[in-house]
Amino acid sequence: MSRLVTVGTVAAVAGAAHAAVNARLLRRPDPDPPPSTVDVSVLVPARDEAHQLVDCLRTLINQHAAEVIVLDDESSDGTSDIARTAGARVIRGTPPPDGWLGKPHACRQLAAAAGGEVLAFVDADVRLEPGAIAAAVDLLYRHGLDWVSPYPRQIAITPAERLVQPLLQWSWLTLLPLRVAERSARPSLAAANGQFLVVRRAAYERAGGHPAGDVLDDLALARTLRRTGARGGFVDGTHLASCRMYDGWPALRDGYGKSLWSAFGGPAGAVATLGALSVVYLLPAVAALRGSRVGALGYAAGVAGRVIAARRTGGRVWPDSLAHPASVATLTGLGVRSLAGRRRGTLAWKGRFLPR
Repeated sequence: MSRLVTVGTVAAVAGAAHAAVNARLLRRPDPDPPPSTVDVSVLVPARDEAHQLVDCLRTLINQHAAEVIVLDDESSDGTSDIARTAGARVIRGTPPPDGWLGKPHACRQLAAAAGGEVLAFVDADVRLEPGAIAAAVDLLYRHGLDWVSPYPRQIAITPAERLVQPLLQWSWLTLLPLRVAERSARPSLAAANGQFLVVRRAAYERAGGHPAGDVLDDLALARTLRRTGARGGFVDGTHLASCRMYDGWPALRDGYGKSLWSAFGGPAGAVATLGALSVVYLLPAVAALRGSRVGALGYAAGVAGRVIAARRTGGRVWPDSLAHPASVATLTGLGVRSLAGRRRGTLAWKGRFLPR
């Protein structure tokens, strides 16, 4: 056991160091970007998003894009009327065919209806700052990339959100070699966040668009783009966009439940990754409580990594970072729940059961 504590501590220290390197390497947008010289289509997939669209579209309409298109994915809450009133173009979505999930099918329809040279996919719970689209397009062209994913500042309010949501940005800052991943040909290093994703239309079409059946549509698209030679990845979106992904424990539990089984390449990858995180970030903390100095170092390294990620991405630093082991334990529990739901075939999202 002491050997495992040592291994976990060494890995935690390495993870914090890597997060610090990534925090410096993360590409930053120009605070005063030049106006875009290409036509940009802003695309919003929406299923029962009436409660989100007013605020979302208010931040989109004035982005100087060529068009803003909302796809109403069989909503029952007046989504279409709200989108039209806000000035967006609305198209009616068709039901997903067999083997398709709702969001990737909606995004494929949006791309087919768009006329822009650049496609900017934006979720309804995202709020863009003025000039966000121009800044993202500037990053895309200035660095010769095919897609960029400006990672929004994640808003976490309730205790459950504050416990789990910061792990999103912490995970890729800690684990993903950003500059290597940006240019690598390996699909396993591809990364994107569908909340705000900007892609050259030519690259999107060359890749065949969003693939059909993956519950993590953003990662699936990034891997598909990578297989066709496209380059891209995460960039700093802290000052470009914000998103409150889930509003409380029930929504967070169900949201992670639908996808965690797939987040690390499938069930086997999920088990291996969650087990490794437990060794690296839970075991040293437990050992520290029993007086282990090595464990205390491992716990401190985990907290340091969270502090680095929070400061770099606009998150709350204290006291939330101190609860990093509890965050990892909660994520592990959500992962076990997701794997069980996948095996039983009970996973659903927005009224649609997910295929096994």
